[in-house]
Amino acid sequence: MSGNQHPSVTDAPVETSAACPSGQAPVFEPVKGERSLLLHICCGPCSIMPVKRLQDEGFTVTAWYMNPNIQPLMEYLRRREAAEECAARLGIELICQDDTWDLVAWLRSVAGRDLPPQRCAWCCSSRMQAAVAYARANGYAHVSSSLLYSRYQPHDVIRAAGEHAAAAEDAPLSEGPRFVYRDFRTDWQAGIDFSKEWGVYRQPYCGCVYSEAERYDKKLQRLIKKS
Repeated sequence: MSGNQHPSVTDAPVETSAACPSGQAPVFEPVKGERSLLLHICCGPCSIMPVKRLQDEGFTVTAWYMNPNIQPLMEYLRRREAAEECAARLGIELICQDDTWDLVAWLRSVAGRDLPPQRCAWCCSSRMQAAVAYARANGYAHVSSSLLYSRYQPHDVIRAAGEHAAAAEDAPLSEGPRFVYRDFRTDWQAGIDFSKEWGVYRQPYCGCVYSEAERYDKKLQRLIKKS
């Protein structure tokens, strides 16, 4: 949402570490609350049912839109707007991490693993690692992702990446946040129905320029054969 409605993503992270004796790891403090949960969201439609389900479980959900893989920039902005619409309807705070969008940097990072499934696994894992790091730095007790809703994403990879990042022994703060795993795919059709009812933009391809090309390649090949 607009900057005057939501906290700026460029604000300094909330200080979460407590003073501790030399040589001991700082203790994680969930300053956002014991039931606070940072939900990384990939888009508006995919966020609907995860948010509803987590709210039903008693979590206070904050949505975090951080997706440098969504390209081109106009598509990123269009999905961002859809995320705003869904967050408003669901009554939750939305934080947009727009400063992470950098097409050249993303393409350089994915170089050498730019074919599926390696590309998709890296794309999802890197965002899960970033979500856990942001939740830890800003005092959210729990973290999860709407990527777990999609039937088309590498579900097991996403789960493993989230659990590994949350349990990393070299994490700067101990014992937090906790990764909340849920198989949101069971709510697949309900999410589709809500997004259509709300008139929210539903994207036609996964996100990156590679997936866009893969989505429309058959059409191109048909045109080539006709020429």
